[in-house]
Amino acid sequence: MALNLRQRQTECIARMLNLNQPINASGTANEEIYKILIFDKFCQDILSPLIHVKDLRKHGVTLYFLIDKNRKPVADVPAVYFVKPTQHNIQRIISDASNSLYDYFHLNFSSSIPRPLLEELASGALNSESVDRIAKVHDQYLEFVTLEDNLFSLADKSCYVQLNDPKANDREIEEIIEKLVSGLFCVLATLAVVPIIRCPRGGPAEMVASLLDQRLRDHFLVKNNLFSESGNFISSFQRPVLCLFDRNLELSVAIQHDFRYRPLVHDVLGLRLNRLNVQGDKGGMKSYELDRADSFWAANGSLEFPEVAVEIETQLNKYKKDVDEVNRRTGGNDGAEFDGTDLIGNTKHLMNAVNSLPELTERKQVIDKHTNIATVLLGEIKERSLDSFAKKEYEMMVKGGIDRGELLAVLKGKGTKMDKLRFAIMFLISTETIPQLEVEAVESALREAEVDTSAFQYVKKIKSLNVSLASASSASRSNIVDWAEKLYGQSISAVTAGVKNLLSNDHQLAMARTVEGLMEGKPNPEIESYLMFDPRAPKSNSVSGGSHMKGPFKEAIVFMIGGGNYVEYGSLQDLAQRQQPAKHIIYGSTEILTGGEFVDQLTILGQKMGLGGSTSAAPSAAH
Repeated sequence: MALNLRQRQTECIARMLNLNQPINASGTANEEIYKILIFDKFCQDILSPLIHVKDLRKHGVTLYFLIDKNRKPVADVPAVYFVKPTQHNIQRIISDASNSLYDYFHLNFSSSIPRPLLEELASGALNSESVDRIAKVHDQYLEFVTLEDNLFSLADKSCYVQLNDPKANDREIEEIIEKLVSGLFCVLATLAVVPIIRCPRGGPAEMVASLLDQRLRDHFLVKNNLFSESGNFISSFQRPVLCLFDRNLELSVAIQHDFRYRPLVHDVLGLRLNRLNVQGDKGGMKSYELDRADSFWAANGSLEFPEVAVEIETQLNKYKKDVDEVNRRTGGNDGAEFDGTDLIGNTKHLMNAVNSLPELTERKQVIDKHTNIATVLLGEIKERSLDSFAKKEYEMMVKGGIDRGELLAVLKGKGTKMDKLRFAIMFLISTETIPQLEVEAVESALREAEVDTSAFQYVKKIKSLNVSLASASSASRSNIVDWAEKLYGQSISAVTAGVKNLLSNDHQLAMARTVEGLMEGKPNPEIESYLMFDPRAPKSNSVSGGSHMKGPFKEAIVFMIGGGNYVEYGSLQDLAQRQQPAKHIIYGSTEILTGGEFVDQLTILGQKMGLGGSTSAAPSAAH
């Protein structure tokens, strides 16, 4: 049974909405109880891609509110709270209970509630004499956002900046690592699996791996632990591998312009929590949902944009043909728009036509929706020459450079400030050695376009550090190393390996290649230095692990620390489908970012290091 994160999280939420009672085959509780749902902003984002209003009704939820909204008392109904365990939320719950807003409070925390907060809740309820209103307190381990069956995010903002901030102290870094471990623990608890953990040495990935290993070991000591039903020790072939990476493994993929449908819609139109607002064809904004319920999106998300346009056309022609067929059979007007008014014919044909009506109507809605999205995208592509950015960036990565005249022409041509900044950074990353004159020409072209160059300067600094690391003799390395580890949070080998990957020629992303190697479990120089943790093994041989822990693996959970994107997600799904037999890969990251949002984080880092010119507006103004 393949791991399906979306399904597992939805089941947990359904159980929670039914007061944590067992759920029957139809996905609802045996006894229907009407109730009120209260959530905070974070938990609203968890619910939003998974549960719609009609689903809430199905689970007996009649009203729902944000916790910070002023609410009136409602008699005779229980309230289900789904919130993060924070002091602010605890105070709000105590206030609601002491004001007797609802008869009973079923409290569900998105992750394990820390002891001090639990004590604060208990004493607050006692002091306000409302303790008998608190029916149940549950830790739900749901502190992550699932966007597709195999895609999740911890919705942890600006993680890349926090981990790479030169001024961050050890305690701040530890707090971030703890937060990430808590989120990953929730994902594993929801899937009820204990993976073999693999990661590169040094940097955030190793810190997360080692703390997660410890957290799982501590948890196994609890009598009724969350993983006990999944058996004590299963062979590696039935356990997934969890591959942890740091964004610095491959910066280019987080910055580049991509011309495939899913990444393009995300980058250009701002897809958020599977929702999208675009200009409608008759003016006014239209809101769309893009998720697995949309068959066109699921089937064509990884196609290049021109292929998607052809596919929309094909589907439209097929729809028209099917409408004509129904009309012909029922003696309606030939070729007329199908609205069900002219269905006259013999009874059998009439029944068939009536039965096909909802399916045809639904198909037409999907076609109209994607026609509208594609039209808006096309407008942006033409206005900003996005096809040219995507093509030239790809060529730069493959050839390892670009002609100077061509480079400057792009920077002086169409596109937003952010488009140009991303292109300039891609030039830096893809070209191994760049003459100083060329760098200066690029900088002056960016300044001419009134672009804040902080992000460009930051990547230049990292790059020069990499080059000096590669060429420095061992004697002079030590002080550069200290700075590299501070700046990059990574060991030298990881930093220099990063350069090779940034300049890799084949188009398979460095991460996909590495995941493929880790899943195969064969000897491979690229992953020889990767650490292995097995939380189920005795502590002494956890890190080295037995040979049976090296795979092969049928399933992988891949997690990118510092921001992921739809390009990487797509490349991993392609990898999974290419395998014989097909494998299964879940991809997650601290947050899902567009190229512009990631470059905004590089800009902040550049400014923190006092680099670049903030003579003009920040690049996000052009976003």
